Amino acid sequence: MPNSNLVIVYVEDAPRSRHFYEALLQRPPLEHTANFSMFALDSGLKLGLWDRAKVEPAATRPGSSFELVFAVPGNKDVDDALVAWKAHGAAIVQEPVMMDFGYTFVATDPDGHRLRVFSPAEEARP
Repeated sequence: MPNSNLVIVYVEDAPRSRHFYEALLQRPPLEHTANFSMFALDSGLKLGLWDRAKVEPAATRPGSSFELVFAVPGNKDVDDALVAWKAHGAAIVQEPVMMDFGYTFVATDPDGHRLRVFSPAEEARP
């Protein structure tokens, strides 16, 4: 079975979402059109943003029930990301907190997709 290397999220305003992710990820998209943008993440995963009105076959369910997760090395990196993401307009829905898996916060993009930044708990680190 081939490996997955691209996640696509449906967005209401493709240019607005492209600008949001350009600022958040601090990089331009690999490619973009009026209705689609694709970003390469450091992990090798690609993130696609597709205008919901142009998706074929049509998307039948609005909203999001997943999280895009960004792992960082330490708790200070989580705090630094929080400051930077707030500056780029990300809505913070969970302030930094220690959870069983590590130190984390959750933000949302303009369409309400959840974006989690976390540093693994010491016992979870390899």
